[in-house]
Amino acid sequence: MKYRRFGRTGWRVSEIGYGMWGMAGWTGSDDRESMKSLQRAVELGCNFFDTAWSYGNGHSEKLLGQLVRLNRARRLYVATKIPPKNLKWPSREYTLDECYPPDHIEDYVHRSVANLGLETIDLVQFHTWDDSWLEDDRWATKLGELKRQGLLLSIGISINRWEPWNGVRAVRSGLIDSVQLIYNVFDQNPDDDLLPACREHDVAAIARAPFDEGSLTGTLTKNSTWPDGDWRNSYFATENLNATVDRVEALKLVLPPGMRLPEAALRFILMNPAISTVIPGMRKPRHVDANLATSDATPLPSPLYAALRNHRWERKPRSRSK
Repeated sequence: MKYRRFGRTGWRVSEIGYGMWGMAGWTGSDDRESMKSLQRAVELGCNFFDTAWSYGNGHSEKLLGQLVRLNRARRLYVATKIPPKNLKWPSREYTLDECYPPDHIEDYVHRSVANLGLETIDLVQFHTWDDSWLEDDRWATKLGELKRQGLLLSIGISINRWEPWNGVRAVRSGLIDSVQLIYNVFDQNPDDDLLPACREHDVAAIARAPFDEGSLTGTLTKNSTWPDGDWRNSYFATENLNATVDRVEALKLVLPPGMRLPEAALRFILMNPAISTVIPGMRKPRHVDANLATSDATPLPSPLYAALRNHRWERKPRSRSK
């Protein structure tokens, strides 16, 4: 496992981290298998874990707290997220009072501390973001207060899907330590403005959805379905599913023999030095083994990397996209 500097915090975090949404928010999750997968990741050198209160109303946080206590001799970095008060994802011109009034921020930091069973959280992030909230400094004041109390060490934001411009001002403000963003072979828009701003202001960049919620594993078909209530039914609505499968099939054609699409997808992201860590969701130990092994691979050949960059896809926000 290779490690990268996590922005101005100076932390050395594993370049392959762990996204924990699927352990509480997706169908088919099993706590025993989840814990085996998490522990396997620690054994392979992963030290950055990203969860949120909204992942099972604290259930994912509790799993992570259990993992930290089982590995007290290791430095594991814990990142979680405060849900918006109105429980609306993504933010759509909502006010700060509708999403993150100071009393709500304080309440959920304490809830997460309790769920995790820790005294201090390494990184507390807003689970939604709108750059207009920079005009109201109450959120920064409250988080600064909680930081001085020792409840958290750093502050971050998680920005809306397909809206990398909505976070550039926050990065430049000096008020945040990290930004979590969508970045993968299809979604390369952060390269335009957001990631350059992160480099300039020494803000860590966390790449989520490296497999485009599953499409870049190469396993979806135009007939793929999910159980009732699974959010992927809305993300992969018929129009988006068909277009996505077509693009994935075209992408497979540029891969050299023996290279699997998930490997290529992760190695593509790791080619970007502005990315501090990438956080694939992994619910099975075999997925952990495969994904974390990409950190040991050599950089992609320049012609292949250029070919993958040509698969950038300009997409518009949907009504239900985190």
